[in-house]
Amino acid sequence: MASRASDDPSTRPVLSHRSAQLLHLAAQGLLRKRTRKARPTDVDACIAAMEVLQIDTIHVVARSPYLVLFSRLGAYRSEWLDDALAEGRIAECWAHEASFVPAAEYRYHRDYRLGRAGHWASKNARRAHDESRADMDALLHRIREQGPLRAADFERESPGTSGWWGWKPEKRWLEAWFALGDLMVLRRDRFQRVYDLAERVTARWSDPPPQASMDEDAVRRHFILRSVHALGIAKARWIADYFRLRPRVTPAELAPLVAEGMLLEVDVVGWDEPAYVHRDHADLLGEAARGALRATRSTLLSPFDPVVWDRARALDLFGFEYTIECYVPAAKRRYGYYVLPILHRGRLVGRLDAKAHRQAGLFQVLGLWLEDGVEPTQELLKGVAAAIHECADWHGTPRIAVDAGRPRGLAGLLTRALAVRSAG
Repeated sequence: MASRASDDPSTRPVLSHRSAQLLHLAAQGLLRKRTRKARPTDVDACIAAMEVLQIDTIHVVARSPYLVLFSRLGAYRSEWLDDALAEGRIAECWAHEASFVPAAEYRYHRDYRLGRAGHWASKNARRAHDESRADMDALLHRIREQGPLRAADFERESPGTSGWWGWKPEKRWLEAWFALGDLMVLRRDRFQRVYDLAERVTARWSDPPPQASMDEDAVRRHFILRSVHALGIAKARWIADYFRLRPRVTPAELAPLVAEGMLLEVDVVGWDEPAYVHRDHADLLGEAARGALRATRSTLLSPFDPVVWDRARALDLFGFEYTIECYVPAAKRRYGYYVLPILHRGRLVGRLDAKAHRQAGLFQVLGLWLEDGVEPTQELLKGVAAAIHECADWHGTPRIAVDAGRPRGLAGLLTRALAVRSAG
């Protein structure tokens, strides 16, 4: 395959919509079953492939960053992610949202801070500093003199305030310094952030980032390229969301990158606009164009997985309409509090509302819904049962109970498929 797509549409690679889906999943590490057990270094490689691992603290099944890695790695030890942060192989910063990123990429996020000036975290941080400058400066001085601190190291002396989720003042100040870049997360203890001066955190890394800041345009260019790389294939209007770029990315902005050969312009059947593939994925693009990509992985996805966090992209690419209902009042929820998309052999076939009861050893499926037009075939039930079993075993919750399902009779069919899986 040529390293550069031609301006002539007739010479561009042409993909089916299905091949575009599979190319995306291949880039995201979700196309095929793994052929070996996970290793600690696979956590680093997985985050590098995604470019960003979004953080969320909801703990119904597993906290999102751990679940996103499980979807790709299968059973792995959760502490490997904690170790990667503590050892400076990854960093925590504001990216898509609060996220883990490869340590080598941290400098770009650091230097794009101005580009995120309109983000709520930046606005709140500046407001907190304006309102509590003396207290915030005193907090920073304490860390400089005494070493790393957690929010839990401060006793709450009064009820929580209404802002920033009712956090106590010290928590808000720590978060403000983190958003402003003066503090970083050294490690996490029981998922609580341990903050230290940014220069002390990065000094521990094997390859500390340069002190000199990068030009804002260079950082934006870098993020555009890395977004396309992580997505595998992208329409121009999908790109900005990945790293929260402002303004939106346009085909005109991508044209020079195509001319340089950094991006390949391709056509997808049924799409009324070109798509873009990073040149590093040229071989993968060739496989997709030949229809040679095959999906074998079945797994559960986090609501904050890169595949589904952009709701418009998930609908556009997979026809999957998805809303995180934990932020919706209970009476207005259609499915459940923390519903997990089900990926089966390259398709988003349904969603599952689950809760892991670790002390009781029970993985409870509160509800399971297949998408319209998806039939509960034996092959599909086998794949979904395998995905649920794998997740339940990872949690140490070997007993699985299916409370309800749709279409009618699905709960019973899945229960039988789970029994066959267990017996096998």
